[in-house]
Amino acid sequence: MMKCLIIAAGLGSRLAGKGDSKPLVKLGGIPLVERVMDTVIKAGTRDFIVITGYNGDKIKDRLALFSKENHVDIEFIHNNRWEKPNGISVHCAKDKLHEPFLLSMSDHLFDPGILTAMCSEGITGGEVKLAVDLRITDNPLVDLDDVTKVLVENRHIRDIGKTIPRYNAFDTGIFLCTPALFDALEKSFEKGDYSLSGGIRQMAALQKAFTFDIGDRNWIDIDDEAAFNKALLYFNLHEL
Repeated sequence: MMKCLIIAAGLGSRLAGKGDSKPLVKLGGIPLVERVMDTVIKAGTRDFIVITGYNGDKIKDRLALFSKENHVDIEFIHNNRWEKPNGISVHCAKDKLHEPFLLSMSDHLFDPGILTAMCSEGITGGEVKLAVDLRITDNPLVDLDDVTKVLVENRHIRDIGKTIPRYNAFDTGIFLCTPALFDALEKSFEKGDYSLSGGIRQMAALQKAFTFDIGDRNWIDIDDEAAFNKALLYFNLHEL
């Protein structure tokens, strides 16, 4: 059974009106990070590594209770440099992950079928696979100014970033990875790029970065109150 790495280290200032810890902001009465974990559990994984940062103790205490109530294993790693881009948080788990693993953000809601289908495809050594949304026109769940864009060619990632000039897909923040990602991140760090996208670009240059098309399945990055409200609507939730 694969482990799932969840990044829950950031400040999330644009959602501060909903709470002082973004992963613990409640959507439909349930904290965002717990919704993500519930989705991963539905896809068949019950072993987690959670990277904390801002308000880390509060997140750890809450998820320790979640672990007991749901009979799942959670290992916590604190990122002291949580203010830095998210590649640093991913790299914190290097010594803990030696087999293929799942990677998700703590503030993305998504259909569990995405993980199930992507995992059924599998992955080979030295690769990374990103779930992408090819619906780049009039997608009501995507903030075009903030979403990470992807240029895909024959399922290979050719470019990735928030400001790339050419793209034909959106990054959903859901990955199936091998430990090769950590070496790629280190190469990106050497160039001064500490983002996860920087590591993916390094793997793309080696023809080792692939995509999985999510089809018509829904996902959303809950980065601000507008996205929060869309999530309530499109995922049929009720704010409690």
